[in-house]
Amino acid sequence: MTQIMVDVTALGGGTVLLLAVVLAGGFLAVQRRWLTLVLVVVGTTSGSIAVTLIKGLVARVRPPLDERLVAVSSASFPSGHAANSAIVYLTLALLLVQTVHGHAARVYILAATAVLVVLIGVSRLYLHVHWPSDVVGGWVFGTIWALGWWALGRKLGADTRAQRP
Repeated sequence: MTQIMVDVTALGGGTVLLLAVVLAGGFLAVQRRWLTLVLVVVGTTSGSIAVTLIKGLVARVRPPLDERLVAVSSASFPSGHAANSAIVYLTLALLLVQTVHGHAARVYILAATAVLVVLIGVSRLYLHVHWPSDVVGGWVFGTIWALGWWALGRKLGADTRAQRP
């Protein structure tokens, strides 16, 4: 089970999240959706920076070293994996749901995203590298951050509407 949780936690790590943003950004560039591209890149990057700044300001100590199943070095609150996975995956899901037709498909995309983000947070608890409040705080922060950038995109008229072939 530990190896599964290590693999799940990697889905919320910086390398995988950066790859997701770069690949989505490439697609948006090919589609010439420049405003949406800028919003995704600036929103996810600024969110990650904000999480790092909050960690430094709060400087919460992690669970005891002898209980941790993986090595970590930064402060505990908020969980960067929980926050950044919510920021990136929810931002991308909110874009994706606007490009598909059908209520069931939209619900599936958002539900699958929620399951992924929750599993990443749970993996951090299983690995004993966060307190529950770190993970919940990360989820809340990441969700609010992603929704804020999504709302800004709608207000600015970012081209994310579903288009029929």
